[in-house]
Amino acid sequence: MSGFEERARAYEGDLRQLAAMTRESASEGERRAAEWLAGRFRARGVAARVEEERAHGGYWWPIALLNAGAAATALGALRRRRMRAAAAAAGAFAASALWDDMGGGSQWFRRSALPSRGTWNVVGEVGEGERTIVLIAHHDAAHSGLVFHPKLPRFFPDRFPELHERTTQTAPIMYLTWLGPVLTALGGALARRGLLRAGAALALGTVAAMLDIARSDVVPGANDNLSSVAVLLAIADALRERPLPGVRVILLSTGSEESFMEGMRGFARRHFTDLPRERTLLLCLECVGGPRLIVLEGEGMLRMRHYPEHMREALAAAAARAGVEIGRGLRTVAATDALIALRAGYNVAQLASVDYTNFPANYHWPSDTADNLDWETIGKAIAVTEEFVRGQG
Repeated sequence: MSGFEERARAYEGDLRQLAAMTRESASEGERRAAEWLAGRFRARGVAARVEEERAHGGYWWPIALLNAGAAATALGALRRRRMRAAAAAAGAFAASALWDDMGGGSQWFRRSALPSRGTWNVVGEVGEGERTIVLIAHHDAAHSGLVFHPKLPRFFPDRFPELHERTTQTAPIMYLTWLGPVLTALGGALARRGLLRAGAALALGTVAAMLDIARSDVVPGANDNLSSVAVLLAIADALRERPLPGVRVILLSTGSEESFMEGMRGFARRHFTDLPRERTLLLCLECVGGPRLIVLEGEGMLRMRHYPEHMREALAAAAARAGVEIGRGLRTVAATDALIALRAGYNVAQLASVDYTNFPANYHWPSDTADNLDWETIGKAIAVTEEFVRGQG
């Protein structure tokens, strides 16, 4: 066992206890996990609290309802010409709401049309100083669904390995959830039956996929994202043993990340006004229990946004100081808590891991258990994170 793995294994018991909890976004299980984690921080001398925010707790209903509305008006316009204006309006409305919801916007549709409930962030603080470093993980877990079947991301790299080696991002599959309303709007506005048919078909397919996710079980979420929670616990221990003078470190584990970063949005509303951009850095830790550790270059479901170059370089330099080989050049078509800080104008970077498909290992699948974690990579993530934090001191 290497030194990296040995260091990570010290947190295996904590991770397994959390993985045994069903931690659906904005659920009682998520609350229990937050309280448990706050207790583990306090046991390490960290001033920790649980902050309740409001969240809808899922992404499938906003996406399904908006696509259902677009599909219904598209089908109506195919039968009655006078419905074309309604199809154009409904499609445009749905496309606009989806762009906002998936792009890190205000989520105006779900906040105005759907119920909300509690979600719980864990906020721990270590040290004092004018400069602040925020380390971000999340403790909620995702629903599974057929769209997350592990054979799907393997298809392209297994059949086209040379082309896969040259790719810098995975296929933007979330465009399919947005394209149905877009085609419906265009079909209604241009009176094109082919566009209306395509829009209805894509929208109905999206509704079916979202309903399948809604009915699927919540996964254990060991890699996504308890592996990163373990890193937070390790950094708490490291800072207790070797304090970092003049710097405040916030150890943040959000709730409802899996419902499009609702917990992080709550943290932003509550705290960003007290975190000056020029004196605050954020590092998002996401799915660090896979085979290959990477500095993620950018993220976005519908629009790609790159992290500041100097932050990516600082994270790569921290890996070099830690003696950790780290991958570069990959962007993700998912969205994480880092997106909220990025859109708010903060200096933010992301440390992640992927398998050979360039997806996180066991992503949103029941196999995302502690038994399938790469503890060597988690240990490397701990080392890189500590070097990054100390490098800002």
